[in-house]
Amino acid sequence: MSASLESPVIPGDRDRGFFMGGAAVMVAVIVAGFSLQFAMGRSSFSAPLLVHAHAVVFMGWVAIFLLQTVFATSGRTALHKRLGWIGAVWVAPMLVLGCLVTVAMVRRGQVPFFFKPLQFLVFDPMSLFAFAGLTAAAIALRRRTDWHRRLHFCGMAMLLGPGFGRLLPMPLFIPWAWEATVAASLLFPLVGAMVDLRRDGRVHPAWGWGVAAMLGALLLTEVVTYSPLGGALYDAVSAGSPGADVPPLAFPAPPPAPV
Repeated sequence: MSASLESPVIPGDRDRGFFMGGAAVMVAVIVAGFSLQFAMGRSSFSAPLLVHAHAVVFMGWVAIFLLQTVFATSGRTALHKRLGWIGAVWVAPMLVLGCLVTVAMVRRGQVPFFFKPLQFLVFDPMSLFAFAGLTAAAIALRRRTDWHRRLHFCGMAMLLGPGFGRLLPMPLFIPWAWEATVAASLLFPLVGAMVDLRRDGRVHPAWGWGVAAMLGALLLTEVVTYSPLGGALYDAVSAGSPGADVPPLAFPAPPPAPV
């Protein structure tokens, strides 16, 4: 369905409209969020090289996901399979660069002011590992198209937080800003479950596993953030940097208003 090794494709099956439409909306959330950020002058090409590498790799995944959905729903199985090999390998640099950028932001003391620095340090990698887990499960079940496409869809939903974080009025959601992006991302698998229920009279179990992974990442983030392990992790990551002087569980001061 999305970035996979291979998947049996039924060109005219009844799921294709939902998955194609859902993929298009998810891609639109990502593109709109980052485009708005750029248009408002909140990001620029002067960012460090690490940030640019991170952006290229993650936007590359967005392109792979959309193309794989198009290939699968249009019956172009050979292209779907070839691109799937690239997609399977692509996850590794996403994990590495995502974690490196998170650590760099914490060390610079530049976590967005609507997130607690320690929570940001935990939830960014946690979201990535949940995405990777769902993607790995989808690849393992690539011959079971019903599972494969739903798990990939949930994996992509795990990556929507940065897009929603740039579209939603995040300061208004303090102290639940990150949780608000998770709630928005959960709408996608929940809508998928409702589509199944309305059409088939039952919800496919893959949706339950996907939602459980997303909620599990949220709950584990909260547990680690407010545990001694979280504090020790923050101290180790921020040691010897400006981030060490930032209270890990306090919201940073908002940037000064433009004059």
